[in-house]
Amino acid sequence: TGEPKRTWIMVNAHAGPMTGEDGPTHACPQSLQLLQDNFPKGSLITLTPWDPQEIWPLLVASLRARPAVLAPFVTRPACPVPDRAKLGLPPAHAAVKGVYALRRAGKAAVVLQGHGVAHFFARDVLPKLDAQGVKLSVFYVTSAELFEGLPEAERRAIFPPETAFRSMGITDFTLPTLWRWVRSDAGLAASLSPQKQGYLGSGSADKVFEQAGLDGRGQFDAVMAWVKSVEAGA
Repeated sequence: TGEPKRTWIMVNAHAGPMTGEDGPTHACPQSLQLLQDNFPKGSLITLTPWDPQEIWPLLVASLRARPAVLAPFVTRPACPVPDRAKLGLPPAHAAVKGVYALRRAGKAAVVLQGHGVAHFFARDVLPKLDAQGVKLSVFYVTSAELFEGLPEAERRAIFPPETAFRSMGITDFTLPTLWRWVRSDAGLAASLSPQKQGYLGSGSADKVFEQAGLDGRGQFDAVMAWVKSVEAGA
């Protein structure tokens, strides 16, 4: 018809364990998997921002790509906006690449995906890792589709393919959504996801994440075990 292509925005605000206080059905982690890789390439973009400051840069970058469907995953609970400079993180607009590094050090890597797990990681895990001088590369995934839309050389510079074979993942969503980023059986076994220990109940975010082993203590113990495993096999 010659009419300009319009993007339908589907806001996913009842996904992941951080909304568990509304009941277990609100904490479903499966919705991201239902969308990713189920549409022709370029027609759908999912967004999984952590920091609220990432949302607008991601929205603009996604609309420029002109997908038919844009599916951002956001959480409703009030969480403090992180002080990125104090935490030693890149600026929020780094999110538009789809993946960015929080840290680059050592051989072992961890890939974070989802506001909830990133909130606990930044608040409870990252300061301890820094204080102990743990050498670990840490990546956050804001959009698998925006990352895949980058030129190959840029993708390799941001997240080298070999990194996937020495990474574990921590996600608000289902394990298969990590398969792009975690390519070894050992890494997948070490990865954390909401259903790893069974279906979750309802309650405050802190309690739901504790039940799932995704709270600060659970993440720290899993990450340290992974670092030791990778270093022992180096």
